[in-house]
Amino acid sequence: MGSKRGGKKGAGARLIERFRVTDGKGFRLSRCNSAETAGLEKKDAEERLELGVQRLAGLQEQLYAQDRWGVLLIFQAMDAAGKDGAIEHVMSGVNPQGCQVHAFKAPSLEELDHDFLWRTARALPERGRIGIFNRSHYEELLVVRVHPELLERQHLPRKPAGDALWRQRAHDIAAWETHLAHNGVAIAKFFLNVSKAEQRKRFEARLAEPAKHWKFRLADVEERAHWNAYQRAYQDAIARTAAPHAPWYVVPADSKWFLRLVVLAVLIETLEALDLQFPRVTGQRKEELVQARALLAAEKRSGRGAR
Repeated sequence: MGSKRGGKKGAGARLIERFRVTDGKGFRLSRCNSAETAGLEKKDAEERLELGVQRLAGLQEQLYAQDRWGVLLIFQAMDAAGKDGAIEHVMSGVNPQGCQVHAFKAPSLEELDHDFLWRTARALPERGRIGIFNRSHYEELLVVRVHPELLERQHLPRKPAGDALWRQRAHDIAAWETHLAHNGVAIAKFFLNVSKAEQRKRFEARLAEPAKHWKFRLADVEERAHWNAYQRAYQDAIARTAAPHAPWYVVPADSKWFLRLVVLAVLIETLEALDLQFPRVTGQRKEELVQARALLAAEKRSGRGAR
């Protein structure tokens, strides 16, 4: 589906390369297997996940200290594909100070009075932080495309309309993401590819377990009637906005453990590509460290720091 961003291929890179889309020409969602696990079993993933979370924690500390890059992770999926669980498990070892999650719901009246990118632009991560969008500006190419009656609330000019509008919005998104990349934002976009049959099973499990009833909405089931329309919308959105600086990862999501492993590998690779380093201490700052050591040593010799 695309090429690696650069550098030597490790185990993580080999795992995720098949799921990366950097050029949408010829992309077909129907060719992507939602049940794939790359020959791995669940028990194989546990150690990889543990080691990966540790590696991620170290990279995130460097990202925060260097304060040069922001990282934006975008998660899109059908309901019950596993977005929340993937975010929770993959980010479990990250310092909360260096990570921010935004879950985008239906736009508010204020948001509808601005262009469709306004609300996501306001939520972009600062330099040194990892920003996670649980749904995003891509909803405009997905739910709004499947339900075009929602456009009436946006009070848009009459033209363009129909397919021309979706082409224009995809173009605007691609241009915006290019702008972000030019200004130090590393982008990785995930489509969690769950099958319709697996989604049904997960809905049934939620209905069977009272503790999960709060997650359930009738509208989620009703949207299954539009499954094929959503698949077409996802295919078109990915094909029109995939780029080397803003790749899509079409991740098999029927097995949650495999989904989490791939997302973690992508994030580690994205951070490693930034050549992160702790800032070097020079000049007056270095002198202050020498003085601090001397003061602490003198305090220890005198016994003043014993209590």
